[in-house]
Amino acid sequence: MAYATVYLERGGLTKEAPVGFSWTTFFFGFFPALIRGDVKWTLIIIVCAVFSLGFANIVFAFIYNRLYITSLIEMGYKVKKYYGDKAQIEATLSLKLKK
Repeated sequence: MAYATVYLERGGLTKEAPVGFSWTTFFFGFFPALIRGDVKWTLIIIVCAVFSLGFANIVFAFIYNRLYITSLIEMGYKVKKYYGDKAQIEATLSLKLKK
């Protein structure tokens, strides 16, 4: 289960990103990525799930939230605020948080 939440902002647009295990990806595969507007990872998860007969959903459940946050940071989003244990979030994301 996601144990923390990070809010990222760019140009007045704020996105909420959970940190930790993604139960929604585990049960619904690519749909969480699709709903978040994360087209790149939506396509990657679909292709991997097709070739692995759905096993990829289990793997992506462990890593998708971190991949999503990393993608947002690469697009220029900055951490606005977060909820949860700062040290644990920083260790999971390999990222220094400021508050």
